[in-house]
Amino acid sequence: MPSGSSDEVSRRSDGEEWDGDVNVRRVDVSAEAADMVRRLRADHGPVMFHQSGGCCDGSSPMCYPKGDFLTGDADAFLGTIDVRAPRTDGEPTDGEPAEGEPAGDDLVEVWMSAAQFAYWRHTHLTIDIVPGRGAGFSLEGPTGFRFLIRSRLFTDDEYAELGETPPRVGVQAPT
Repeated sequence: MPSGSSDEVSRRSDGEEWDGDVNVRRVDVSAEAADMVRRLRADHGPVMFHQSGGCCDGSSPMCYPKGDFLTGDADAFLGTIDVRAPRTDGEPTDGEPAEGEPAGDDLVEVWMSAAQFAYWRHTHLTIDIVPGRGAGFSLEGPTGFRFLIRSRLFTDDEYAELGETPPRVGVQAPT
């Protein structure tokens, strides 16, 4: 499902209505990070990510139980990441999730400080995981791993498709 897509009309951060029909994703997840999210979800229930613009721990994507970190008008909704397990039918998957529609908690919301987004709007983000000490409040902290962001600039074609349309801001992500 494309990032930000929704059957309902959403309100953009500039107050204009937007149907969310964009094929370019702002955020993805590596297969290894998706595996960790599934483990965390099994222990803590539904989760979400937030990337602030702070220093130290705030410069890493933080994984929280969904609803524990309250988002508001100062937060931009980047999209959802699909954390379903890879296919097990023997077909090559390159880490792609299983076929079919994702179920409820398979799509994990990813948010970013709107001020941080102003600097990263030209950038595709991938949530990954590496060995090391996790951030103090992020759920992966005690596991011996930590989430991090890998980034690349959007291609000219990708950015043209996104345009200058800002992501949704606010309390709830589109359903």
